[in-house]
Amino acid sequence: MASTKPNRLAFLSMPAPASYVAGLGRGASGFTTRSDIGPAREGPSAEVVAEAQARRGEEPEVDPEQFQDPDNEVGLFSGTTYEEDDEEADKIYEAVDNQLDSRRRVRRSVIVLPQRIIFAHADTSREAREAEELAKLRSERPKIQTQFADLKRGLAAVTDAEWENLPEVGNLTRKKRKRDERTFVVPDSVLVGDREKNEYENSLDVRQQETGGFVTPAESGTLTNLVEIGQARDKILSLKLDQISGTSTTSGLSSSIDPKGYLTDLNSVVHKTEAEIGDIKKARMLFDSLIKSNPKHAPGWIAAACVEEHAGRMVAARKLIKAGCEQCPKSEDVWLEAARLHVSVPDPLTFFSSFSTQNNDDAKVILANAVQHVGQSVKIWLTAASLESDPKAKKRVLRKALESIPNSVRLWKETVNLETSPQDARILLSRAVEVIPLSVELWLALARLETPDRAKAVLNKARRAIPTSHEIWIAAGRLVEQQAIAESKPGDLDLVDRTIELAVRELKKHQVLLTREQWIKEAERCEEEGSRRTCEAIIKATISMDVEEEDRFDTWIGDAEAAESKGRIATARAVIAYALRVFPDRVDVWRKAAELEKNHGTAESFDAILSKAVHHCPQAEDLWLRSAKEKWLSGDVPGAREVLEQAFVANPESELIWLAAVKLEAENGEVAVARELLNRARTVADTAKIWMKSAVFERQHGQPETALKILSSALSKYPTFPKLYMIQGQIHQTVKDYPAARASFAAGIKRCPKDVTLWILASRLEEADGKSIKARSLLEKARLVNPANEMLWAEAVGVEDRSGVANQAKAMLARGLQECPSSGILWSLAIWAEPRATRKTRSVDALKKSADNPVIICTVARLFWTERKLEKAREWFGRAIKADSDQGDSWAWWLKYEREHGTPEHREEVIKGCIAAEPHHGLTWQSIAKDVRNAQKSTKEILELTAAALH
Repeated sequence: MASTKPNRLAFLSMPAPASYVAGLGRGASGFTTRSDIGPAREGPSAEVVAEAQARRGEEPEVDPEQFQDPDNEVGLFSGTTYEEDDEEADKIYEAVDNQLDSRRRVRRSVIVLPQRIIFAHADTSREAREAEELAKLRSERPKIQTQFADLKRGLAAVTDAEWENLPEVGNLTRKKRKRDERTFVVPDSVLVGDREKNEYENSLDVRQQETGGFVTPAESGTLTNLVEIGQARDKILSLKLDQISGTSTTSGLSSSIDPKGYLTDLNSVVHKTEAEIGDIKKARMLFDSLIKSNPKHAPGWIAAACVEEHAGRMVAARKLIKAGCEQCPKSEDVWLEAARLHVSVPDPLTFFSSFSTQNNDDAKVILANAVQHVGQSVKIWLTAASLESDPKAKKRVLRKALESIPNSVRLWKETVNLETSPQDARILLSRAVEVIPLSVELWLALARLETPDRAKAVLNKARRAIPTSHEIWIAAGRLVEQQAIAESKPGDLDLVDRTIELAVRELKKHQVLLTREQWIKEAERCEEEGSRRTCEAIIKATISMDVEEEDRFDTWIGDAEAAESKGRIATARAVIAYALRVFPDRVDVWRKAAELEKNHGTAESFDAILSKAVHHCPQAEDLWLRSAKEKWLSGDVPGAREVLEQAFVANPESELIWLAAVKLEAENGEVAVARELLNRARTVADTAKIWMKSAVFERQHGQPETALKILSSALSKYPTFPKLYMIQGQIHQTVKDYPAARASFAAGIKRCPKDVTLWILASRLEEADGKSIKARSLLEKARLVNPANEMLWAEAVGVEDRSGVANQAKAMLARGLQECPSSGILWSLAIWAEPRATRKTRSVDALKKSADNPVIICTVARLFWTERKLEKAREWFGRAIKADSDQGDSWAWWLKYEREHGTPEHREEVIKGCIAAEPHHGLTWQSIAKDVRNAQKSTKEILELTAAALH
């Protein structure tokens, strides 16, 4: 039975309806491809499209613009009439919309940004605020057209002549202007020449064949002789050179230019680079604009002329400055510049110019014209006088200047300086002080030319004319001093003090109050000019001004030190002398005075000041000792004994004075007297140091048993004085009694465990006895009792080194540097323990740790010595001494260096410096200086022994 179900796909085989367009409902339109046969079909018409949309229930599209015209309305109100009521209603609606729009304008705006939406919020007065801000901005920063509005209105009054006189601005920018490209017609001769340039001649000239050589034909047919042309050129050049050098007989011109050296002069000409040329052009343009816009500006003319002078255009420079003189006749600078340009030597490139190289006559004419316009200019008159080579002419110019400017001090001084006769100069100065009575310089100059009696009268007149001048009073004091010295009247020198005191009082009356520092400067000036008595009088009268009573001592000592640092020794002496009068019992002032005389005075002045010092300060032991030592060094041993006897009277129990007396007698061979003095000192003074010196004295003079007895008595009184145990142990060690020496050192260590020297001596005793292990143990105990002590660590390193254990010594040194990182001795050992290549780096590390340590500085100097950098080594030795002059080892190393590489003068300088410093410290220095065999030796001998012992 056949199926009755309808076939749903049967429409695919059916023909398409008429006017069917596929996809028309989706807005498609008909089209035709190349595969179509026949002409393309037209799309459906508007009616067909409207009918299809009506079948689908779609509303036809209506143009919204048609509602704008009432005649084209097809909507709800189509066909109706637009009456007045409708128009009134539209106006009402429009007014309401505008009102709402003005109230909610900000809330209506929405700002859309990426990834977020920001709603703008503002108050209703935003537009008013914006308008107010805009008005404020326009008032603060107006537009350019607003700024120049008044000027634009003022342009209406500009005349044509003013427009014509406006200067050309020129191109002030750095950009190059584009040049106008112009084309020209190429002439036929150029074309013909280019055409024949590549042609060749294939035949010989007939004249060449006849003469047998090459001849250069000329255009006119004549032959060119190049030899004759060269000779003619040389002849013309020689004629020009003869004319310039003044040897020509046909010309009367002469010049100072040397033709032989002309080429050498040309080599000295500085060639300007393109950048300099560009700068000159730019400067020329700027100054040209300046002098055109402001022709009365004198510096502009001077600058423009200088630019031309720098460019080598002297003629242009002179023309410019001449124009400047015409435009600015009242400016003295323009006239002076014009005169300078007319006496300067022109550029060598103007070799063939007809004018001479130097013309003072033109400059004189210029200055003569300048005087007509600027007759009161002192500079112009002085410049005019300087141009004159004849002294008479100079005097004539200056006298003419004084007629115009009689109150110029400078002109009077220049005029007086030209006078060779003192009488003429005196007459001129007499006239000068009449014309200018307020010039201190002229009064002083006149006083210097007068005799002493007349000079006093002149200074009195000057004082009455200028009562406020302190220079006149000082000149009066100097005059009194010179007269007293010339007449050999020392008593008149007191008049200098009275003159300066009167000067200070009179100046105060006239309200002239110079500060104390100003008076000190005046005193230093007097000392510099040789008036030392006046200097002292100034200091005496003014040094106490403006100084509080409690600050006087410090202030005066500071003034003396400042004057001494400047080399004004007389001023420093005057300050110290005044301080001594105020503080006669201050030991510090006497010490400063003694130091000043020792450094800058004589032996007599030093002895005199010490004698006064001990008289005013009898309790000052150091002053007694310095006085006695000074007499002893000068060879006056009885005088030294006398001073010490007086010191005994003033200080009967003074330990230092007793010991000084013993040393004086011992070193002068009076051993019995010295021993007797020590016996009395032990009874009178009875100090631990006197007992120690007694034992040392007996030991030095070969009495060890007596020394041991004295030490036993001393130890019973002073059991905690470590040096007594040291001397006792060393005496036992000298006689090889090691057990007794060990017992002495052990007792000393027990009583004085903090004394490092005792530990070291005990360790060396064990080392000398062959017991290095015992020495190490003692040093280990010493480091526990005295931690971070560089001497103990250095001794431990020395024990290991002397035992031959280099690795152990290096390890011990590293431990010591960890505990004592700034130790100079340990760093010195570390530097020398390094290989030669790394010593320099090690020394840098040492200087970083302790740059001011004298031992490290001396080690660095020795490094430079090993590297053969001799000057640096000498410099660093000096730095080591400057860091600490009490280090004897530094002096010894320096002397050793100078003996090998220095001159006798250098060695003598080192020896003198060491004797003056009297060093007491240093490992090698102390071991030699305290040796019994060197007890009577001087500092120079100890220095030489130490230098010989160093290695």
